[in-house]
Amino acid sequence: MDDLVQAALYFAARAHNGQQRYGSDLPKLVHLSDVALEVAAALTDEPSYDQTLALCCALLHDVLEDTGVDEATLVAHFGAAITDGVRALTKDPTLPALERIPDSLRRIVQQPREVWLVKLADRISNLSAKPPAHWSPERVAGYRSEGELILTTLGAASPRLAARLRAKIDQYGIQ
Repeated sequence: MDDLVQAALYFAARAHNGQQRYGSDLPKLVHLSDVALEVAAALTDEPSYDQTLALCCALLHDVLEDTGVDEATLVAHFGAAITDGVRALTKDPTLPALERIPDSLRRIVQQPREVWLVKLADRISNLSAKPPAHWSPERVAGYRSEGELILTTLGAASPRLAARLRAKIDQYGIQ
């Protein structure tokens, strides 16, 4: 394993310490690892992609959004390219909820395709669990619709992840 990827794993574990995966009693690190494993599998089909960039972004993708870590700290530990990728993957909380994913996708498409892999893998991971019981059918449909937008916008980065996301979207919320 690349030393920087290992550093990202440990950094993410410390930053998310005590947090749980949304809708679960599992630690947040399970989600981050799930995303990184999806990305690692996709990288086997894309040998020209920068594995360190992709895996570091996968492990750190929620650190700006869900912890007190700031961009300056990320730059100091992981450099500008990884921080730029993580920033693009971070939803802007100042925007109305319906604008957050489209805004993030606009920023992601300006990044290297390795960052695209992370967003695809993140949504695959999020669609792997059942919808939260308190979600209305409209909320479930909206989440599937967001998945469609992610797939349409970023799917060209990885046929493997595109196919996995397509299957997850098709199954999500179906009893």
